[in-house]
Amino acid sequence: MRFKHVFTIIGPAMVGPSSSHTAGAVRIGRVARQLLGCRPEKARVLLYESFAETYWGHGTDLAIAGGLLDYDTDDPRIPDVLDEARSLGIEITFEPGTGAAPHPNTAKIELWSGDRYAEVLGASIGGGNIEIHSLNGFDVSCTAQYPMLVIKHSDRTGILASITKVVSEAGINIGFMDVDRKGRQGEAMTVIEMDSAPPEGMLDSICLLPDVADAKIIDLAQRSMRA
Repeated sequence: MRFKHVFTIIGPAMVGPSSSHTAGAVRIGRVARQLLGCRPEKARVLLYESFAETYWGHGTDLAIAGGLLDYDTDDPRIPDVLDEARSLGIEITFEPGTGAAPHPNTAKIELWSGDRYAEVLGASIGGGNIEIHSLNGFDVSCTAQYPMLVIKHSDRTGILASITKVVSEAGINIGFMDVDRKGRQGEAMTVIEMDSAPPEGMLDSICLLPDVADAKIIDLAQRSMRA
């Protein structure tokens, strides 16, 4: 990606010490939390390369855990987040990942809550910016810089036209769209990055479309003080 301004390099307001190892890590954790759609009961975090080698000193574990509780990058509770997670009954484990990673600062997060499951593979690429490479086993490419729709659906003729029609009728401009499928007529995932947050009711309209199995909104600009 191209760096567009100085804040892309120095990062957002955050609990330090590193925009790559903390701010970016918080955002990867928040993507996983919002994809799950609720507070996780259990989390397994695989850290790769630089993340695995330096996470303790740079607070990457605290940052990811903060994201899993939907904290923002500058939330003052991040230094004590592991204690907070334990008090809420959330089990979080950190392990070194094996094999190749798309970036030295890569994390794979698996979350469980009841019968819900979410999986995210993401990288912190500098200045608090992230790249998401996989969502729930689908190969996608997105940055979560803008509000996103993540839609799991069947690979059927006309389904993308139906989805984009709902988005357009809601007055939302699509900035970027990526689609991955398991095979012809099989399961598929569409990720849509939007120029603005969707209005109330748009997500429900998409979920009611034939062949749509699930849809989530991921919006890291929406501040949250929830645990």
